[in-house]
Amino acid sequence: MEPSAREPLVRKKSSSYRTFPESTGKRLDKEYLRSLHNKRLYLAVFAAVLGNFSFGFALVYPSPVIPALEAHPSPALRLDQHTASWFGSVFTLGAAAGGVSAMLLNDRLGRKLSIMFSALPSAVGYALMAGAQGIGMLLLGRVLTGYAGGVTSASIPVYISEISHPGVRGMLGACPQIMAVLGSLILYALGLVLDWRWLAVAGEVPVLMMIVLLCFMPNSPRFLLSQGKDDEALGSLRWLRGRDTDYAREYEQIKDSVRKQSRRVSCAEIKDPFIYKPILIAVGMRFLQQLSGVTCVLVYLQSIFKKTSVILKPEYDAALVGLVRLFSVAIAAVSMDKAGRKILLFVSASQNSTIANKTLVSSADLPAEPTNYITLIPLLATMFFIMGYAMGWGPITWLLMSEILPLKARGVASGLCVVVSWLTAFTLTQFFLRVVEAFGLEVPFLFFAVICAGNVLFTGCCVPETKGRSLEQIEAFFRTGRRSFMR
Repeated sequence: MEPSAREPLVRKKSSSYRTFPESTGKRLDKEYLRSLHNKRLYLAVFAAVLGNFSFGFALVYPSPVIPALEAHPSPALRLDQHTASWFGSVFTLGAAAGGVSAMLLNDRLGRKLSIMFSALPSAVGYALMAGAQGIGMLLLGRVLTGYAGGVTSASIPVYISEISHPGVRGMLGACPQIMAVLGSLILYALGLVLDWRWLAVAGEVPVLMMIVLLCFMPNSPRFLLSQGKDDEALGSLRWLRGRDTDYAREYEQIKDSVRKQSRRVSCAEIKDPFIYKPILIAVGMRFLQQLSGVTCVLVYLQSIFKKTSVILKPEYDAALVGLVRLFSVAIAAVSMDKAGRKILLFVSASQNSTIANKTLVSSADLPAEPTNYITLIPLLATMFFIMGYAMGWGPITWLLMSEILPLKARGVASGLCVVVSWLTAFTLTQFFLRVVEAFGLEVPFLFFAVICAGNVLFTGCCVPETKGRSLEQIEAFFRTGRRSFMR
């Protein structure tokens, strides 16, 4: 056949692979996105990310509490190095168990009900820590709040990605990390004025707010369609987008995508690159995120500052680092839909490897007495480290996890990501204090620097750019391998 005769056929086939037609589809899509009313969408996201606020609050709870309990007058509550390590790390074991539970909960109860379910162990855990009479109650409270955090870690990013549209999904996808950072900052600030028991009581407030607000929020349209609840899915999308918008067109697009993936993923299908490639990328990112050492730094922040003799008190240093972290993740939220995901990941990993970690290593042997302003170096270095993490590998790993995982495996795979993440975090937090005691801060921070350098290579070789793409376009990219989807 002559090339001239084949050309129309090729063009027709190529256009059929696109989520929207090349000429009018993009224009109509932009017009549709501009017509949407986002107020209710923002309210639903806010209700969900209160779970992340509670998670961030609970994660760094040991930072001000460990120093207080190391000097506690009661032997039943006094922490030594061994029990302090368990108090800091056992949260991550609970989070891993929560990730395992989320594999089932996400697909059985749905994303919204899974988030609501997490309120129960969270509330009980805070109550146990507030009324603790011994170390056993403290550890159990940490496990339960960690379990709740594991469930929300796997459920909230998926819920947000599935109710959002491409115009705001990047910004809203950063909200879980923003709220987790805000929760940590509030914990550091309250730690300046509240006793450790009252800190646990304060942790109950966002949990109660979340459960009340979520009662009035819709479930994910994609989840409802996967359960055969078409009318509820249409109503959910109408509530999120506005009655006077062309939401029916988006509904048909989502419905078509869900129809193609109506069955749950089977063992045989895992061999399909469409399934295993995005799962490996998501799991790899969560594994490397934790190996960069951020959980160790956040959990033991005041203990680290005590080791480096910073000129300011450790509790004030921790609050300043929390403020910088919040500022940095806000920058990421605003810029990731403009600059793209990959460029922020590159900047984040490069900054952590070449600036923050080297400075921390060089400042580990400062004078024991804070006699001059050179002792500000550890504080500034920690700020750089947290800033780099919060601008890329913090929020974007959560967002990409929810974006690239295929719908039929999203519930199970997101839980797997959380399990890998928090088991890695447990190993690091369990041994961090022991390594520091034996070798100083140099050894762990040099290790973190090497991992951050490896993150640059991983980003360049494995991570796709998803800026401005619908979830259906991203799935089509992995299904066919055609980069025309991502243009």
